[in-house]
Amino acid sequence: MKYRKLGASDLEVSEISLGSWLTYGVGVERDKAMACVHHALDLGINLIDTANAYGRGKAEELLGEALKDTPRDSYVMATKLFVDMGDGNKGLSRAQVFKQIDDSLRRLRTDYVDLYQCHRYDVDTPREETMEALSEIVRAGKVRYIGFSEWSPQNIRDAFAIPGVERFVSSQPQYSLLWRRPEKEVIPLCAESGVSQIVWSPLAQGVLTGKYDPDAPPPANTRATSDSMSGAIARWMEKPVLEAVQKLKPLADEAGLSMAQFALAWVLREPNVASCIVGASRPEQLDDNVGAIGKTVDPALFARAEAIVAEARA
Repeated sequence: MKYRKLGASDLEVSEISLGSWLTYGVGVERDKAMACVHHALDLGINLIDTANAYGRGKAEELLGEALKDTPRDSYVMATKLFVDMGDGNKGLSRAQVFKQIDDSLRRLRTDYVDLYQCHRYDVDTPREETMEALSEIVRAGKVRYIGFSEWSPQNIRDAFAIPGVERFVSSQPQYSLLWRRPEKEVIPLCAESGVSQIVWSPLAQGVLTGKYDPDAPPPANTRATSDSMSGAIARWMEKPVLEAVQKLKPLADEAGLSMAQFALAWVLREPNVASCIVGASRPEQLDDNVGAIGKTVDPALFARAEAIVAEARA
């Protein structure tokens, strides 16, 4: 495993991190989920990413159980707030920041989280209120660092313009060969501001593994056939996209990598990326993902891959 510094923090995070969206506490059986968490730690993965909204707290609860006997300083726990938790509990108001961090700490069975992220931007709460509340929980020792997910460049600039508050150290955007929007403004802005990217969906919900045949139904027991997980993958299941992904296989072969490793190595080529979040329903999936670490790929292969995908998405 290799590690990268997370923005202006003192955290060193693994280049591959373990996510829990749509999986733990919801889509994956408890024993398999627990096995994935423990195997991730064995592989040197130290960043575990979750959110209060994943399974309405169930993902955090499972992670709290899985990690209860693991030394707290041996892993980096990241969670989020914003999404509706029921009974009007949503958003980034001061009251919600204080309530949701305490609820998350209880479910995670820990006294603090290393990274607390705003899951989205809250247009209904003054940004000053949000930033001041986040700063209070950092100074209270409940949170070490703060981050955001899917904020616009202007949202980011506005937050940095607020005086006397804690500064963000991480951004969590969707980013992959199939989704390159952050390259235009978010990545350059963050690189200038001491903020690193922790990327979600670097494999486009598994489509970039190449396991979906454009001329055949999706294989059983995959995200595309799961009632709880298929919605998020639908956008990538269009035939032109799947056909383009199949054309990437010779490039991955030439690089000596699996399709997943090739896609992850492409994301990790970006210096502002600190970590790629991967989901796993089986421990062995993590072995393949971690194989992307430290691989040198001819930039010409990446350029060809980008051209193939761009043509399909045009």
